[in-house]
Amino acid sequence: MAEAISKKQLCNLPVTKYEDIRHELMTGDIFFSSGSYAFSGIIQRLTKSVWSHVAIIYKDNELQKVMVLEAEPKIGIRLIPLSKYLKDYKGTKKPYKGQVVIAKLNYGLEHEQLNKDITFGLDELTRPYDNWEILRIMLRILFRVGKKERNRNYICSELVRDAFAKANIVFRMHNTYISPQEIWKDNRVEFKYRVL
Repeated sequence: MAEAISKKQLCNLPVTKYEDIRHELMTGDIFFSSGSYAFSGIIQRLTKSVWSHVAIIYKDNELQKVMVLEAEPKIGIRLIPLSKYLKDYKGTKKPYKGQVVIAKLNYGLEHEQLNKDITFGLDELTRPYDNWEILRIMLRILFRVGKKERNRNYICSELVRDAFAKANIVFRMHNTYISPQEIWKDNRVEFKYRVL
């Protein structure tokens, strides 16, 4: 995208019905969300961005499922049907509170490269969410000190960064962390649809 987007601009993007574009979604598309939850607000304020979450789309043509590969607080890395975000988020029978956008990485990725990034993410399923990393990032932002602790736990943007790195796609980090905003601002990322 290369450009920041405001909440107002995001809310003014037209919403496309999921059923109309489901067949066009592809493995390796990037899922961005801007939540209206307390935790989402903390992330948005810290990163000075509308984005609170990022994930990777995984499409299983054989099963006819469009899934979101994500790192979720308290849960860890999981696969969840995209339709759950749109209709029954966290078993509430209500959609996710916020906006959801699908973007494409414009990099001419071959199927084999996409498989490497998705395979990496699938291999990480059930790995814990890095709850402490959010606190460490807050401290690094507020006090401009500290460094990233390398571990095998993930926050959402680290999972996306590391998965695409397996396909030799490198996202630039903001000093000592990567947020959904850094991925969104990458000039290879192209907006496709707002689905919520």
